[in-house]
Amino acid sequence: MPMTENSLFSWSPAAVVFDCDGTLMDTESHWQDARWMVLRDFGITPAAGFAERAKGMHYTACGQLMADEAGKPYLGEDLARGLLEHFTARVAENPVTMPGAVGLVRLLSPHMPLAVASNCPRDTVESGLGRARLLDHFQHIVVPGDGLRAKPWPDVYAAAANLCGVECEQALAVEDSLTGVEAARRAGMRVLGVGQRPAGGGATRADLWVHSLQDLDLVDWLRTQVQRQ
Repeated sequence: MPMTENSLFSWSPAAVVFDCDGTLMDTESHWQDARWMVLRDFGITPAAGFAERAKGMHYTACGQLMADEAGKPYLGEDLARGLLEHFTARVAENPVTMPGAVGLVRLLSPHMPLAVASNCPRDTVESGLGRARLLDHFQHIVVPGDGLRAKPWPDVYAAAANLCGVECEQALAVEDSLTGVEAARRAGMRVLGVGQRPAGGGATRADLWVHSLQDLDLVDWLRTQVQRQ
């Protein structure tokens, strides 16, 4: 069960594992642009609510979702390929970090192991973090592949905690999507949700949800943790 805010703030993480898109890097708008570009390229009109269903999905699953909802399942691989191409181009043009991400990562990295667990391809994650001068702060980058399934499966989070040398129960996951929150929760991690709080009850799967990584209570708590190291 999720903890209360007070109980989260009385706990001490031994490692922190961040999602990338929408958590560290402001790329959700790039994914949105890429999705609409691909739909336009293939002359597909999305069903109502498509953007919300697609958020946090691995790009291959998103491509297949587009194809299935268009009644053209055989186009899944082509749509996924186009989606990644458009997204990569948009990130290269305009890499932007989320508010508070740089400061928080730099605060934590000298004191505890940090990792990234993302549904994006490794080269896309590393390129974006590198251009934002954040890549060197992370000991490990974990993405689907080599037997690791994409979120909402827990694989990338469990692997990241293991590489950081801690049990999942000792690690904090930082996520902006319900898909990612579910993956981290299934791995047995404490979860911090960040960004616009999702509608419905899904956000309660996180132990705490904050508007941004600049949240004063959050920063004060983590600053206290590093001072204890």
